[in-house]
Amino acid sequence: MADRRTFNVVILGVGFLFIFTAFTTCGNVEQTVVKSLGNSTFTGSGYHSGYIAMFIVPSTWSFYLTSVLIGIGAAMLWTAQGQFLVENSEASTINRNTGMFWALLQCSMLFGNLYIYFDWNGRTEIPDNSRRNIFLSLLVISILGTLSFLVLRKSHHEEEMLSEEEGQSLLSTRTMYKHRANTAMQDTKSEFKTILQLLKTKTTLLLSPCMAYSGLELSFYSGVYGTCIGATAQFAEAAKGLIGISGIVVGIGEIVGGGLFGLLCKNSRFRRTSVVFLGMVAHFVAFYLIFLNIPDDAPIVFETTSLKKPYLTPSVSIALLCSFLLGLGDSCFNTQLYSILGHVYAEESTPAFAIFKFIQSVCAAAAFFYSGYIMLMWQLLLMVILGFTGTLCFFVVERMQNFSVDIQEF
Repeated sequence: MADRRTFNVVILGVGFLFIFTAFTTCGNVEQTVVKSLGNSTFTGSGYHSGYIAMFIVPSTWSFYLTSVLIGIGAAMLWTAQGQFLVENSEASTINRNTGMFWALLQCSMLFGNLYIYFDWNGRTEIPDNSRRNIFLSLLVISILGTLSFLVLRKSHHEEEMLSEEEGQSLLSTRTMYKHRANTAMQDTKSEFKTILQLLKTKTTLLLSPCMAYSGLELSFYSGVYGTCIGATAQFAEAAKGLIGISGIVVGIGEIVGGGLFGLLCKNSRFRRTSVVFLGMVAHFVAFYLIFLNIPDDAPIVFETTSLKKPYLTPSVSIALLCSFLLGLGDSCFNTQLYSILGHVYAEESTPAFAIFKFIQSVCAAAAFFYSGYIMLMWQLLLMVILGFTGTLCFFVVERMQNFSVDIQEF
């Protein structure tokens, strides 16, 4: 049983590795590519993996259509991922499995960005042939990741359900499928009611600021920061290549965080608060250095490079250090959110992760919307305020869980 669960977690991680190799690489370069297309109507398109295919032969309507479709698909994908991870974990292995999955997932930050760096380094405009080649490759990689999910093994509970259905051979095929459809509808209604109930609980309300912060910083490190680096005039011709290197270094930070805090540390509630605090410190240091190192107008320039000068002379080393800290901090927040949700809502994992991804996605979408209109300083300040609030609320939830456990033991 343990081997099957570990196998499922690894395959889940590998599948997401392929899918998000395409997804994150697309996110890091999409705004740069759009600028090279010279069409300002693409500005608010946002960050969606469905753009991979659309960038091969881009058009305005396809960007907006795939944004809606991929948003629906992503909601189902991430909710299923959270439930599947909890189903294949126990209280003693949830941190290990979360870290293992996260480390595999974040390896996706490395491969595509290496291509971006070596092929685009020194270019100020992105030619059509380079654009088509990379997005065709990313599309194939994404499809391979989707197909890898076919290798996942059924849980023991699912096998028992299937054996029961096989025993009911007297039922016609039509009756059996009708029964499955009715059961699915009842389960959907039940899950929706559970979601509404969980939204009213103190634990969910307290974790909401932390979930919201994870959405803001997701949009920042995955799309906004790379664009800021590419728009920094002081980096000259190396700016476009640095987008890829920045994505790689973010990925290294994510892998270090996922491996260190998920695989090497034992499961304990104290560790969760320590890791979240470390994530907050890493992000706040990164935000301060970005404030000093990157021009304030970098997120909002469109067809030209930044015009304002930062407080420091822009340094590639500082920019990449910030990339590492952004990745490390992100892994701290996400792995511990997965861990605490899996621990508190082990029996209601699907609604809990649905709420998490809903709040995170709404905030990420909002951040992508305003990122092209608000100066960098105000974006950083908003993340600092929400990050500090979310960390405090996370600590309160942990204290509530500790108190609950102490009461049960007494």
